[in-house]
Amino acid sequence: MAATALVLFALGALVLLLRSWPFSKEEVVKSLEEASSSKVQIGSFQTSYFPRPGCVARDVVFRHQSTTPPLITIRELTVQGNFPGMLRKHVAKVTAKGMQVFIPQENKEEFKSSTDIVIDELITDGATLQFARDQNKPLEFLIHSARFHQVGGAKGFPFEVRLSTPIPPGEAEASGKFGPWKTGNPGATPVSGRYSFHRANLSVFEGIAGMLESSGRFDGNLEYIEVQGSADTPDFSVTSSSHKADLKNEFRISVDATNGDVSLESVDSQFRKTHVIAHGSIAAEKGRPGKTTELDLCSRSGRIQDVLLLFISDERSPMRGTMNCCAHVTVPSDLHPFLQQVELVGGFGIDSGNFTKTETQQEVDKLSAESRDQDDHDPATVVSGLEGHVKLTDGIATFSDLAFSIPGAFAQMHGNYDVISHKIDLHGNLKMDSSLSHTAHGPKALIMKVMDPFFKRKPKGSEVPVRITGTYEKPSFGLELGGKKETAAAKQLRQMYQAPKR
Repeated sequence: MAATALVLFALGALVLLLRSWPFSKEEVVKSLEEASSSKVQIGSFQTSYFPRPGCVARDVVFRHQSTTPPLITIRELTVQGNFPGMLRKHVAKVTAKGMQVFIPQENKEEFKSSTDIVIDELITDGATLQFARDQNKPLEFLIHSARFHQVGGAKGFPFEVRLSTPIPPGEAEASGKFGPWKTGNPGATPVSGRYSFHRANLSVFEGIAGMLESSGRFDGNLEYIEVQGSADTPDFSVTSSSHKADLKNEFRISVDATNGDVSLESVDSQFRKTHVIAHGSIAAEKGRPGKTTELDLCSRSGRIQDVLLLFISDERSPMRGTMNCCAHVTVPSDLHPFLQQVELVGGFGIDSGNFTKTETQQEVDKLSAESRDQDDHDPATVVSGLEGHVKLTDGIATFSDLAFSIPGAFAQMHGNYDVISHKIDLHGNLKMDSSLSHTAHGPKALIMKVMDPFFKRKPKGSEVPVRITGTYEKPSFGLELGGKKETAAAKQLRQMYQAPKR
């Protein structure tokens, strides 16, 4: 009797399972549509009963009504279950081969999942994830492997993923916990874990180079994920320079995974002995394609030589000194050369600066000595109080309110500097402690002594128009006495200076 009852129970359970068999084509399509809030089509389908219940679906397509191309395509979807799990609405293992996921730029359809089936293990290898972009090729991530555990139900699920990133190209790994999914408010879906980013090639951004390594942790929900971590680029360089620097960063940012916007809460960067503190955003901006980077950055008691070495090819920086600066930087998303696309507005100051090139320092020393009415040239002459405002756009830095002092003279200037060709075009006035005649020697000095009264602005000395031209590596200092407002005395002095030597 007991054996008969056991057989009858087994037959009854089998009939119940067959009546609600979850691995038929119709039931699988229904389950997938409920889980993805999509219309699902299957090309070919094969079911299995023993020894393990399950099915194999090929050419599976998930499509939202307004989405083209399809949201998801899977070349082969294998579902493996077991009989005890079927009674608990659990599927032991799902493997997706040849999966492609396409995220449209604007998807206004709300994702809703109403399935109560739990997948114990979900595996996909060699998948691709694409994000649509304005008038550009989609941004594609190659997912080498992904493992998800206990997917579905009312609890979050653990995950591990390895993938390649397109911009910058590199290898990333992440593990943590995702969910549970918040139906009706997907941005509130929690996510947490740790990540690492390896061999990210920065040369994709034309104008800079280096291999970046980064690691950190993240926590929050999809519309506000807090990320804390560090990044190191030991061979960072600007391609116009021959110098490399170990660029280290400690950062705290937040990411909105629903639209890809990033808020840079705090970024502490160090290269050589200079620190730069920055905050800002990488986000969509009205009227501009893609994501625009906006940064507010400051450096206190940095070194000007550390900054200059990033942009020059000479062995030494042309200038040394303590630097303070603050600026607002804008970098559009389009990948034109970095130095041409970056925009900057800010102010700066350099204390106790001196030139490392003998020729340049000798010119400054000579100007200083003559301005102080001295015959000896102090080799320790420094440029102090160098400060001003700068606006950089299209590779041209425009300076205003540029001022600096050397012993015996004070200059106020304005003009342009080409950050790509390094050409200088600065103009302004130089106020000297000594008289103008001390800037010349021989017969010209006699004439200039007569001209001194016409150029004196203060009892201590003369104020003369000057210019700085040439290149940053080899600047040229000179008088500039021409122009629309040239006086008769200035014209006479200019003609005297232009007279050929005998």
